Order: sequence, then C-alpha cells, then structure tokens
Amino acid sequence: MFSEQATPYVLLLPAIIMILIVVLFPLLFSLYTSFTPYKLTRPDTLWKFVGLRNYERIFTDWDFWVAFGRTVLFLAIVINLEFLFGLGIALLINRITWGQRTLRTIMMFPMMFSPILVGFQFKFIFNDNIGLMNNALQSLGITDQAIPWLVDGTLAMGAIAFAEIWMSTSIFAILLLAGLFAMPKDPLEAAQVDGCNAWQTFRHITLPYLMPFAYIAMTIRSLDVARAYDVVDTMTGGGPAGRTELLWTLIARTGYDSASMGKANAMAYVSILLSIAFTYFFYTKLVAARRYMGGAQ
Repeated sequence: MFSEQATPYVLLLPAIIMILIVVLFPLLFSLYTSFTPYKLTRPDTLWKFVGLRNYERIFTDWDFWVAFGRTVLFLAIVINLEFLFGLGIALLINRITWGQRTLRTIMMFPMMFSPILVGFQFKFIFNDNIGLMNNALQSLGITDQAIPWLVDGTLAMGAIAFAEIWMSTSIFAILLLAGLFAMPKDPLEAAQVDGCNAWQTFRHITLPYLMPFAYIAMTIRSLDVARAYDVVDTMTGGGPAGRTELLWTLIARTGYDSASMGKANAMAYVSILLSIAFTYFFYTKLVAARRYMGGAQ
C-alpha cells in the first residue's frame, strides 16, 4: 500500500501527531498568551494582543528579579553540594569490594521518590512542633527550644536545599561511579610508579577524567532545579512572606492565584532562557573537559 521509502514515516506518524498535540500546540499557545493580557477569569482577554507589555512588566518587577536571583543562587549552591557529596559517595562505593551491588541499589532509592512526597517528608522532619529535627536536637540537649526551620526565611531555604540534595545527590553518584568503572587503570599505575601520592593521583588523573560525567549530571540537575516547584510549594508555599519564592512558585502564583496567565507565561519563557543558559554553560565545560582528556569534541 505504501512505498518502501514512505513506510518508516507512516509508522512514525501517530507518534508525530501525539507530539504535536501534547507538546508543540501547548508550547505555541503559551507563547502566544505571553503577548496577551490573558486572565483566567476573563476569557475574552485571550484575543487582545499587547505585544511585549508582559515582558516589560516583569523586567521592571522587583519580586520577579528577587525570585530570579534566588533561583540562580539556590541552583548554584545545590548543584555544587550535590556534586561534592555524589563524588564522595562514588569514591567510597568504588573502594568497597563486598556488597557493592546492594549499595548501588540503595543509593538509587532517594531519586525514586516523588518530589511531592519528598516535600511532605521533609516538611514533617523540619516541623516546628512535632518535627524529628527539633525533637532530636532537644533530646540531645543541643537546644532548649524549637527552631523555626520553615518560618525563618534563611533556615527555610536551607531546609529546602537539604531536601533537594537528599533527593538528587544519587544522580551525581551514579554517573560518577560509572565514570570510575570506565576509567582505565594504566594512568593510575603509571602515577604510582612515578611516586605520586593519593591526592596527586586524584587531583591530576581521577578528577579530570570524571569531570565530563559530572558536567552531564550538572546539566540534568540544572534543568530540574531551575524548574523547582514541587518541593518548595509543598514545604513552604514560597513563604514566609515570599522568602523562599523561586521562579516557578512565583509563576504558579501569578498564573493561578492572581489569574494573570499572560504574565505568568512571559515569566516562564524567561525561566526557559535561564535553563538554556545553564545548559549551554555546562555543555561548553563538558567539551573543554573532553578536550583536556584528549577525547572527541
């Protein structure tokens, strides 16, 4: 019925149609609404074109820039800590000779939990009155009163960062462990023959070899953290007084609580540009690391 050349395209047609319906159409619709004053409570505003007014409004919106800067800072701190913890876990597991497969399986457990479930879990742990953290600190005599983990803005951001790190450090650990497994033994043996100590071997051989794997993990996590919503919304809802507001909680509040969907979509596209910028940055670092190790560019 179909020519041999056309058969692959015909077989792919259902998937292409689904992608157009599920991905491309909502993407184009949200882009269009970012140029309108669309409000959920006033459907007629969908057809009023206002050009770049929404983008001009968010670029002069102090709350937006505070959330933007907080998101960038949060992303930088979380990713670097996840890398350090993941590297330590990978190095420890790589040295274990008994039960390594079991430990690798256990290591993957945190990333299997839903972000919403993780948010509720750590909301309970850091609860002011019945939280496990305060109960443990008071039982050990470290403090005699409850610490307002999710009420104080700085402590709340720390609690959210702790939850994110606990949930996703395993991504770094898995990729870095894969890099350790794939690492050739000849350079390590040559370093031992030349009299290098353990730190020199790690600094000049092991770490440069692992950096391409680290940058892949950083790219994945930068996209996740830049879109962080579930954990933040579950633990603090962006509070107290907006002190833990990140870009996507601000976008959700603007779009649904304030019903300003046009402005919210404009914010979302600015956030997408942030994700693209981080992706490009880590890609350039990945290429540089591969070039340093003599790999393909």
